[in-house]
Amino acid sequence: MHGPATTGWLLVALCAAAGAYCVLRMRSGVEEQRRAAGGEAVMGFGMAAMAVPAAALDQPDWMWPVYAAVFAAAALHSLWAARTGAHHLHHVVGALAMVHMSLAMTAAPAGHAGHGAAGIPLPTGVLLLYFAGYVLLSGARLLPSGAVAGGGTTRWGDRPELARACRLGMGIAMLAMLLTM
Repeated sequence: MHGPATTGWLLVALCAAAGAYCVLRMRSGVEEQRRAAGGEAVMGFGMAAMAVPAAALDQPDWMWPVYAAVFAAAALHSLWAARTGAHHLHHVVGALAMVHMSLAMTAAPAGHAGHGAAGIPLPTGVLLLYFAGYVLLSGARLLPSGAVAGGGTTRWGDRPELARACRLGMGIAMLAMLLTM
């Protein structure tokens, strides 16, 4: 990732923490939540790996096509899962964004990936708009709705507000990664 090393390390920490929480969510008693959490864990850890600052770890040139292949497979898996729930379409967009960033880094690993005098490439601009909207919508969903469910103990993996916060964090990280490529 290009940009300040501090930003890169903060993104690594955020994405790795989101991935770790998603692994915890995979222990949920709800099957659909387990499936979604698995895809989100892959995305979180993959984003963490790609966000490592270039100054700290100069990834070999062959690594970017590997990232692209892994995320292309994740996009296909999410597309297949989308027949059971529309939420998986967001996973498809996220995985395709990672493929886009990986391919951009394959094309220009030493410099900025495609941001020249012509400005932001169209696919990057579309992804930026999508994730900006997603972040705003996810943030609005975290606002209190007035009624708070009470009673009982809820396991950490079954807390919907934490899952939403996790998705919001990964959306913000995706925006930052797209802006710094």
